[in-house]
Amino acid sequence: MLDRLAAFLAARRPRGDGGYSTEAVIVIALLAILAIGALSVISEAVMDKAESITLE
Repeated sequence: MLDRLAAFLAARRPRGDGGYSTEAVIVIALLAILAIGALSVISEAVMDKAESITLE
């Protein structure tokens, strides 16, 4: 009985690059998080520099 169930589940398992798409999503998400962090640091530096400018 368990052998038939295992064979059925193995036949329905996706083949090919199924793991690649998951890996790509994780890498893209990490790159997006790093980009948001870099943007935050850069914008903070620009805002600090802009606030230090005196117009008088």
